Amino acid sequence: MLEKKELKRLKNTCHAVPFCYNVPMQKILNTGNSKTAKGEKQGWKTFGIHLAPSKVSGYNVCRWASKGCALACLNTAGRGAMKNVQDARIKKTIRIFKDRENFMTQLADEITKSVKSAARKGMQSCFRLNLTSDLPWENMKHFGGLNVFDRFKDQIFYDYTKSRTRMEQFLAGDMPSNYSLTLSRSEESSDLEMTMILAQGGNVAIVFRGALPKTWNGYEVIDGDESDLRFLDKKGVVVGLIEKGLAKKDKTGFVIEPISC
Repeated sequence: MLEKKELKRLKNTCHAVPFCYNVPMQKILNTGNSKTAKGEKQGWKTFGIHLAPSKVSGYNVCRWASKGCALACLNTAGRGAMKNVQDARIKKTIRIFKDRENFMTQLADEITKSVKSAARKGMQSCFRLNLTSDLPWENMKHFGGLNVFDRFKDQIFYDYTKSRTRMEQFLAGDMPSNYSLTLSRSEESSDLEMTMILAQGGNVAIVFRGALPKTWNGYEVIDGDESDLRFLDKKGVVVGLIEKGLAKKDKTGFVIEPISC
């Protein structure tokens, strides 16, 4: 967590014109991480947004996060351990709240360019806007009253979420048809809640310790580490993930033992 003095400096910097609002703007989208890159073997190029998770920026972008989730967050994995990367993610996050109109306009421009970039490489494009956040993008109206999913109806978007409400809306068909959600289990989730989602054909991501079981509470467990293309998963399955980074030290119950049941 950043010192209050440093966070205040970043907020003031990002709020100042022209530093954050005029060109050159920092890019909003990037090509994800080593996991999202695995999808390229299947012909998909994933573009995503890395924000400063939880309340790191002073704004909460992970309102449903549990203690275990926050402790195991991959925000500082890889290049995320670098100070300049963290500064950039904080500035980007602050812009959503301080300068949303310009942020969304720039995002739309980058999505358009990303689609063309993927096509030039012979790949299809897809987008994961919550790489290190859990924002309800469906509620952010900008493009003449449209959200980003409705603005780009011909593109595929997907995310993990810890919000059961958002997941139930997705299963009920109340989310944009080009937006796919996978519910993430935490130590605060009950097995009953997770099996209810699975019974409705929804998918649930669970972090296991060391290895993946074949089944969990009677539902098939697939290897979620093989790729990040969750929208291609069969329905009603557990997306098994092996613990990584700080999650290896988890004692909250966020990570569970791989016992088939």
